[in-house]
Amino acid sequence: MSPAADTPLAILNEVFGYAAFRGQQARIVEHVGAGGDALVLMPTGGGKSLCYQVPAIARHRGGRGVTLVVSPLIALMHDQVSALEEAGVHAAFLNSTLEGDEARRIERELLGGRLVLLYAAPERILTPRFLAMLDSLHERGLLSLVAIDEAHCVSQWGHDFREEYLGLSQLHERFPTVPRIALTATADDHTRADIVERLALNGAEQFVASFDRPNIRYTIVEKDEAKKQLLRFLRDEHEGDAGIVYCQSRKKVEETAAWLQSEGISALPYHAGLDADVRKRHQDRFLREDALVMVATIAFGMGIDKPDVRFVAHLDLPKNIEGYYQETGRAGRDGAAADAWMTYGLVDVVNQRRMIDESPANDEFKRLQRAKLDALLALAEAHDCRRVRLLSYFGEHSTACGNCDNCVHPPAVWDGTEAARKALSCVYRFRQHGGISFGTGHLIDVLRGKHSDKVAQHQHERLSTFGIGADLSEQQWRGVLRQLIAQGHMRAEGEYNTLELADSARAVLRGEVSVHLRVPSDPPKRGKASRAGRAGNGGNGAAGHDKPPPLPLDEPGLQRFAALKAWRAEVAKEHNLPAYIVFHDATLAEMAREAPGSLDALAGISGVGAKKLEAYGREILRVLCA
Repeated sequence: MSPAADTPLAILNEVFGYAAFRGQQARIVEHVGAGGDALVLMPTGGGKSLCYQVPAIARHRGGRGVTLVVSPLIALMHDQVSALEEAGVHAAFLNSTLEGDEARRIERELLGGRLVLLYAAPERILTPRFLAMLDSLHERGLLSLVAIDEAHCVSQWGHDFREEYLGLSQLHERFPTVPRIALTATADDHTRADIVERLALNGAEQFVASFDRPNIRYTIVEKDEAKKQLLRFLRDEHEGDAGIVYCQSRKKVEETAAWLQSEGISALPYHAGLDADVRKRHQDRFLREDALVMVATIAFGMGIDKPDVRFVAHLDLPKNIEGYYQETGRAGRDGAAADAWMTYGLVDVVNQRRMIDESPANDEFKRLQRAKLDALLALAEAHDCRRVRLLSYFGEHSTACGNCDNCVHPPAVWDGTEAARKALSCVYRFRQHGGISFGTGHLIDVLRGKHSDKVAQHQHERLSTFGIGADLSEQQWRGVLRQLIAQGHMRAEGEYNTLELADSARAVLRGEVSVHLRVPSDPPKRGKASRAGRAGNGGNGAAGHDKPPPLPLDEPGLQRFAALKAWRAEVAKEHNLPAYIVFHDATLAEMAREAPGSLDALAGISGVGAKKLEAYGREILRVLCA
């Protein structure tokens, strides 16, 4: 075969049928093919596998022997090997699914240097028998390359730490001249540094691709009967699509899968507690069938190559952004439109914080895990573009995507400082009054002035804070408390999740720090109005007049708000602009509430700049006075 046919581009075209490399693939392949070490960070669906498969083929054709691929999952090994063999590349795996005779046959092919790639899990690779085979290959110049897939598993800071990965540094000590490539889809700065240190990759060149997955729309909604919210999401947007629903517990996985089945949706459960044969059968069905929904814990997904997963939904809050990104990245691997949808609430925040606090880990680990959780909460509570926030976490600058929920329907934001001070004051009064703490339910009862048995028992109707929050509903107060915990002004402690003031609460209570919150909303109404509102707020950008305003308004305010939205729709259409570019809902709601009667007063509304005041001011006043 001529040398030209063995170039990386020729191999890419000949073996894989692609005309050109994407992004940094060409640089990575050239560097590794020439014998250099590399650390590759590339999003799911970005083509990581080609970064070691093409050099493996090129080096094997050049007489350098076998590439060893470290892989943590049997399913991934099976899929990769099947795909390579289908493409005419001789590959195999060694794992517990093989019978003795078959395993011995593959070992003979390995030792003979006939395999191009061999996949194996780290615990098998580090056995004396396997290391002895590698020694034999190396002595004969037939150990070509070591590829360590899912390299974040080596890091204790990562979301999928696997202790067996720690021993992989032995490979460098044992075979220092053999090039290595470590690959992962998710790693923040701490995790990246850990990978470099623990795998002895200090001299490796780092290739960091963009983490952006522009085909994925990110949506995070406030939890309110989560299963019903999920069902609406599936029926309204993903009827007949394949997708994954993640839950935190095994019990919830099984209950959710059974409930979806009862609602006529083809769904299967998957978690580590199921029999291995059941897991394999369910996974095989998901990979091979269309329109199947897999309800799973995070035990499912890493290495799943199904390209047409149209959605990933979370019914519970993940532990950190790395986990969230890794899991949502399993949607839309084919580049077509896909959804990352999550519902979360106050209980999620409390539970995640409690799990960190009660874990046996050291203080430094807990501190970092709290910081990672805080970053995820900031993403969930963000008022601005989800994608900008997500990419910023990984050190990547971007501009608003125009596709996530916050870009398509910008949320209203309100100055919640006064509500925050009321809630924090009430928690302080509890301690002052009786020396004990209470949970969210009782706090809300006191704030809203509800005469419950517990209120009477503790004589909390005598508190100065009793009833000072009657202007907000229970659901709205839950939103306020959730965000105060997310922002770190309040924390939930102990078995009963009682609320305590955090250090930053003092500055809020003194009025030194303002608190801006997403607008709390009442639970959606049931029935025809609710359905009309959901249709009106879908992807078609319709006005959605059944949607409640972003701030509590009286009847005249509601009428002004509706009139302003109708006016904005006309302006947006005339100027060929998205409606939110003209004014956000939050700005219209504040106009409707304040009803300014002059240009000077209108200029004081949040979101009204000089240019917009000049362009739209008199028209707005006309609408408000109509």
